[in-house]
Amino acid sequence: MKILYFAWLRERVGKAEEDVELPASVKTVADLLRFLTGRGEEYAHAFENAKVIRAAIDKVHVKPDAPIANAREIALFPPMTGG
Repeated sequence: MKILYFAWLRERVGKAEEDVELPASVKTVADLLRFLTGRGEEYAHAFENAKVIRAAIDKVHVKPDAPIANAREIALFPPMTGG
């Protein structure tokens, strides 16, 4: 599955995107964030406050309990501000 990282997530993880093979136990966005947190220090730092991370599955914004089965890509980004 293609994972895209934006803004400070990209900076902390050290890459803009990657293809990741997920274990069968990763079924939701929340599961994905827990899985990524365990991939190393940079991921743990990026996802230390997973509750603020937003996600989009195939360009559609979703909640943490959204299933990720059959997704082509998941974009992860911090909360946006603007004016």
